Amino acid sequence: MIDLTMNEANLKRAVEMARRRNVVIPTFRQMKDPERCTPAFMKERLRATGLWDVDPANLFRITWKNEPTKTGGLFGPVNALELPSALTGVDARIIALVGKWFPTGAHKVGASFACLVPRLVTGQFDPTRQKAVWPSTGNYCRGGAYNAQLLGCDSIAILPEGMSRERFEWLETVAGEIIATPGTESDVKEIYDKTWELRRTRDDVMIFNQFEEMGNHLWHYEVTGHAMEDLLHKVLGPGDRFAGVTVTSGSGGTTACGDYLKEVFPTAKLAVGEALQCPTLLENGFGSHRIEGIGDKHVPWVHNVKNTDMVIAVDDEDSMGFIRLCNEPEGVRYLESLGLEKDCLDQLPLMGISGAANVLMAVKMAKYYELTSRDVVLTVFTDSMEMYGSRLREMGEERGRPYSERDAAVDHARHVLGVRTDNLLELSYTEKKRIHNLKYYTWVEQQGKTSEELNAQWYDDGYWAGIHRMADAIDERIDDFNRRTGLLG
Repeated sequence: MIDLTMNEANLKRAVEMARRRNVVIPTFRQMKDPERCTPAFMKERLRATGLWDVDPANLFRITWKNEPTKTGGLFGPVNALELPSALTGVDARIIALVGKWFPTGAHKVGASFACLVPRLVTGQFDPTRQKAVWPSTGNYCRGGAYNAQLLGCDSIAILPEGMSRERFEWLETVAGEIIATPGTESDVKEIYDKTWELRRTRDDVMIFNQFEEMGNHLWHYEVTGHAMEDLLHKVLGPGDRFAGVTVTSGSGGTTACGDYLKEVFPTAKLAVGEALQCPTLLENGFGSHRIEGIGDKHVPWVHNVKNTDMVIAVDDEDSMGFIRLCNEPEGVRYLESLGLEKDCLDQLPLMGISGAANVLMAVKMAKYYELTSRDVVLTVFTDSMEMYGSRLREMGEERGRPYSERDAAVDHARHVLGVRTDNLLELSYTEKKRIHNLKYYTWVEQQGKTSEELNAQWYDDGYWAGIHRMADAIDERIDDFNRRTGLLG
């Protein structure tokens, strides 16, 4: 459960800081339905605020329903892009929620918010005396540092030294301190080791570990899950079927959207992906890869494995070839020749590297289940190509020659159309439990969890349901915090 124990002394200082900084904190209900629930005075503030501005008003843009504009936008329908069959090679309709239109340009700003705010509004975290530590393989520490700055908290970002240059450059503008740990995308244990070092050596830090913080799970269950439901009600016609959702494992948080969707659409499948070069869920394996943002070599504590139907491994070469196809000028011209419309072509840069992996998972799911044009598969563009321009340049330098239309045709045929149903496992009860049991070695042996709670995650039906019911209780604490600041008028 998410601890909502009150500390009145710390809370008093947090309220005073929020009052001085003119900070009003949004609730889960406002993030789910911002048009109806956002106060009128806050909408006026947003009309004068840029999407990525370091302004507390942007807390109210932690939603999938922002107007897709960089300045002054309010709210509208769920931001999403449907990918045509000419691109994906399958009849099934693949539709991706778009993370670009969150503050920071990535949906992790929501997960980090839901980890920080419950402790802030209960007084467990004192922003005047403590620094918020954000261990991450990329976007989570960006979102955490950003939210912390909006709320007046100092922060420490921890991420592998091998992540994209753009990530580090952006972090320098918001994080009080940046710690680069050894390795790349898949080296999560090194991040954990650094957080334990900080716990032992500093008394001014609080760790917000997305891989174990149930606020991460709850935010995606409540906000992402409801956004997907809203989208499906708009796109499903008579006789259409929601087949399922595909997301990479990462911190495990986004998988919670599947928990929600299965309650609304009981026949839907949840497929969870990883890099073929590091097949932890698929084969208990390890390795390194280039799909930034899906840290692995372990099973996140917040992943409800029992609710997962399929594991899919994606070759990182396919993800990299896919983004190059969609972002090189010759690639775009090639796709135009296939009949893709300009509006779609212009939006393809909304798909970052992990988003490409999510789409390829959807392609694999569609082929495995022999889905038709009456089937819809949802997935997520967690971030956009704004964070990966350096990766495109690196691929160009490696090849040593300009990207051609012939290269585009080869990449499309090999890395998208040629994707098959290998390295995929439809999970039996035994396979689900095998993956769940892997949590023991990370979380009980290394990170201080108990085997009793590990068993509760598997055997106690009320464990996850109890977490899912906590949004209203957290909203009550947020409402009380806002009343104490006196900023609601």
